Amino acid sequence: MDLFNKCYDFTRADDIKALGFYPYFRPIEENEGPVVQIEGRKVVMAGSNNYLGLTAHPKVKEAVLDAVRKYGSGCSGSRYLTGTLDLHVELERRLALFFGTESVLLYSTGYQSAQGVIPTLVQGRSEYVVSDRDNHACIVAGQIMAKGLTANLERYKHNDMDDLERVLAKLPIEAPKLIISDGVFSTGGEIVDLPKLVELAKKYNARTLIDDAHSVGVIGKGGRGTASEFNLEKDVDLTMGTFSKTFASLGGFVAGPERVINYLKHHSPALIFSASPTPASVAAALAALDILEQEPWRVEMLIKNANKMRKGLTEAGFNVIEGRTAIVPVIVGDDSLAFQMWRKLYDYGVFVNVFISPGVPQGRQMMRTSYMSTHQDEHLDFIIETFKKAGKEVGLI
Repeated sequence: MDLFNKCYDFTRADDIKALGFYPYFRPIEENEGPVVQIEGRKVVMAGSNNYLGLTAHPKVKEAVLDAVRKYGSGCSGSRYLTGTLDLHVELERRLALFFGTESVLLYSTGYQSAQGVIPTLVQGRSEYVVSDRDNHACIVAGQIMAKGLTANLERYKHNDMDDLERVLAKLPIEAPKLIISDGVFSTGGEIVDLPKLVELAKKYNARTLIDDAHSVGVIGKGGRGTASEFNLEKDVDLTMGTFSKTFASLGGFVAGPERVINYLKHHSPALIFSASPTPASVAAALAALDILEQEPWRVEMLIKNANKMRKGLTEAGFNVIEGRTAIVPVIVGDDSLAFQMWRKLYDYGVFVNVFISPGVPQGRQMMRTSYMSTHQDEHLDFIIETFKKAGKEVGLI
């Protein structure tokens, strides 16, 4: 046997390409927010996580250019050594104020944040990670790393607080535990039952870590995320997030008590041994934070747009997962049908994301649509009408 045999045996992507249905790695040539150019033609974007439409905002772009002129293109070192700029410190200070926490620590990517936090805090044989089964892949990676360091891993059914209590009740009450959940789940757009999760954490001597990657700028007061949504800002121990969505950039962060953040700064390998976020990335996130604070109407417009799409697609006869976030999933229920539906939508001028097995369970294959505050009614109406046309042609409605 050769290590590379699995690589040569993998032909699923090639088969889909041969059929003309391959939806992944399509280069975007121009990006105006709600409309992008792909393969030389304009397409309405209904799959981006650019929730507030800030990647094309003039203030964000100008902040990026100013940062490059002043600091250059990169930091050439880790935060621990030569890679800390005053920009990093300022963004951490501003985010701490925004979330109402004592301190914030930046990581180079959102995905890396989970790997920087989870295995650094949960390592010992008597310590437990307790995780929702539908948590994002970055959390899964982080908890696997923790397990490799001899920590214990327990998982509970998706957003099922009765099952969470079942899991917690069987663990030693005195054992250190970290309950981890997405705030808004990235696939289905559901919001975690945070009040019950916090109640159980207190009952069973556990700390909490909420991943707000899809929550910030979407829910909570002024877009402050899941804890704010439920008035539990003082009850959630750690909040993790990313700059690649609402903040129109690249990078990640964790917010929490100063003593915990200080410990992570001095013990997290993902921080200590990684090059720090680039000046351009940090400047973009700072500018986006300015806009979020100054223009809270963008959050309201985002939810208004998503609600319009949820209502319109449901009334058209599609199986839409209920919710109140920017993510509006349309269940297709079959891999082949999902690829056909994607191709029809794309050919008619709408780009969406296709989620197939094993990324989602059988029967839950979907068109995972998401929206921006900068979508206009003309864009949204076009998406709905295009869904109707494509759905009829493939037999979905």
